[in-house]
Amino acid sequence: MTSVLIVNDQSLQRLGLRMLLAAEPDLTVVGAATSGIEAVRMSAALRPDVVLMDSRISEADGIDAIRHITRPPTLPQAPEPVRTAGRSPRVLVLTPTSHERYAYAALRAGAGGFLLQDTTPDELTAAVRIVAAGDAVITPGLTRALIDTVRQQRPVRPLEQETGLGTLTERERDVLTAVASGRSNAEIARRLSIAPTTVKSHVSNILAKIGARARVQAVVFAYESGLVRPAA
Repeated sequence: MTSVLIVNDQSLQRLGLRMLLAAEPDLTVVGAATSGIEAVRMSAALRPDVVLMDSRISEADGIDAIRHITRPPTLPQAPEPVRTAGRSPRVLVLTPTSHERYAYAALRAGAGGFLLQDTTPDELTAAVRIVAAGDAVITPGLTRALIDTVRQQRPVRPLEQETGLGTLTERERDVLTAVASGRSNAEIARRLSIAPTTVKSHVSNILAKIGARARVQAVVFAYESGLVRPAA
């Protein structure tokens, strides 16, 4: 059973999300918070698998909450039943298309996934399950928007100073460069004349080597390391 904490400052939306998630036999809502501060407190007490957070929670409050939820200094002892010991909750953020900069900041703070607020109920419940399993969920449209945000605002650091870049093979650098350009696995496969399954394997190896949990974090890494230069 996957446990979920809802974070939303709108009472009707909290109720709607609770009803939607509770209708799924493998999902359970353990609580609902109305602010980032309350979300941190409830997350520490309830220890949910997933925190479903609305990005309209004030930016500073929301980003700080994500940072504290995903990287808690200590996890209090909790009664049975509990989720996997020692594992911090995963944060899934619901965001409108106009909040790319918030999504970028949330990603750096530790968020594990993003969905647009016009997502379907089936997409939302599927995303909760995916994030709970430790995988990332980021829609293609938001990926493109985040890439544009990274290009516009991140300073470039010398390649030699970036830990992890030196562990990548030349082919992995080629794949990462293509990922940072917003290309899908199929597009990368055609561009590099390799199989899509090989691209998928390369992407998995890249994420492991640079310590990233999601594809978009690899994009951030590519720009911050200087592997890919922002367009003029």
